[in-house]
Amino acid sequence: MWRQKSWTSNESESQSRWLALAFITFSAIAAAAADETTREKAIRALQADATRQIVISIPDRKLALVENGQVVRMFEVAVGAAVSPSPEGSFRIVNRLTSPTYYHTGKVIPAGKDNPLGTRWMGLSEKGFGIHGTNQPKSIGHAASHGCIRMAKKDLEELFELVRVGDGVEIHGRRDELVTALFDTHSTEAPVATANVLTQSHDSNDSTIEAGGQAQ
Repeated sequence: MWRQKSWTSNESESQSRWLALAFITFSAIAAAAADETTREKAIRALQADATRQIVISIPDRKLALVENGQVVRMFEVAVGAAVSPSPEGSFRIVNRLTSPTYYHTGKVIPAGKDNPLGTRWMGLSEKGFGIHGTNQPKSIGHAASHGCIRMAKKDLEELFELVRVGDGVEIHGRRDELVTALFDTHSTEAPVATANVLTQSHDSNDSTIEAGGQAQ
């Protein structure tokens, strides 16, 4: 009888240790899940609106391309200067142009190295604003434009091939939950999207554009 009680006591102690270990493990998993909750909510917010979404952080001066809830590419950009800020809010890409001609009052600049729009233009649903190149590459990473989003030539041409008319564009002027979740966990060294997300362009080529205001 004494042996039977001793075995039962050992079994009870073993069960207690197992339960303690299980509790610790569960707590660790729950804590890790909580850390991911904010980011997952932010990503789901993007997925609910569009399969492919561009998210721009004005304070970070970065642009993230999100596809199917995953950041597939991140680029450094120039945003609007203090006197000519970039618009904030939700927009859409309404046109995609290659080799754009720049028109402004009394000025026409054809495609080429002096064109302030660079080699590509992705117009936003906010008239006069878009994502484009620049003839001032040193402005990238700064608040320097007249409101548009400027990109380096190589980055611009890469992004151009990854997006289509109708894709959503979110421009954030402060580091809210979504911006923090996206831009704190990714860098501009993020891998390029694989070729299966690339499709043939159905948009205009060698087109012209009149930018709103001054050279953007």
